[in-house]
Amino acid sequence: MSEPLAGRHVLVTAGPTREPIDPVRFISNHSSGKQGYAIAAACAALGARVTLVAGPTALADPDGVTTIHVETARDMLATVETALPADVFIAVAAVADWRPAQPSDRKLKLDKASFSSLPLVENPDILKTIARRDTNRPGLVIGFAAETHDVEALARAKRERKGCDWIVANDVSGDVMGGAENAVLLVTAETSEAWERAPKDLVAEKLANRIATALA
Repeated sequence: MSEPLAGRHVLVTAGPTREPIDPVRFISNHSSGKQGYAIAAACAALGARVTLVAGPTALADPDGVTTIHVETARDMLATVETALPADVFIAVAAVADWRPAQPSDRKLKLDKASFSSLPLVENPDILKTIARRDTNRPGLVIGFAAETHDVEALARAKRERKGCDWIVANDVSGDVMGGAENAVLLVTAETSEAWERAPKDLVAEKLANRIATALA
């Protein structure tokens, strides 16, 4: 079997993060982790050493992949930085943009706390942090953009803003975040390429092969 990624280290993030409000509540999103897990498995199938940093999901760890489980965005960033150096970084995780400023160590009671004015602070931007590193920056940094409109324009803007090499953009206005299929737009500095809707494992295989070609 051909292993064009043999000798390469691929670092992938997947799934949501959970940002605690109190011991029983948290801020999160609908990400299932399926696309990120599929990408990790596809890169491993091409011979790469793969580290998957995964937020909370219901998925089994992919075979042949070193999977590290985390909860929060800050945990995810710290784990990613510890896993460097890598040849490729693929930021598939749907990281919560915000977290409660002061999580409570006791369950908040509705008659004592106003959730409508819960103070929030920004989480670290994992993709931008890795893409703009001065040292140990992976040679290929790929981000994901989950959009509901103006997909290409927003993806191009995100690629420039984050400083990454590629953006894989998808329209999540349907059932993409929990579903089994995905239709994506691969955006680079020079081109954009629409991929037909397909099962997420096939999208992952196509991306892994594209990565192998870029690194060859």
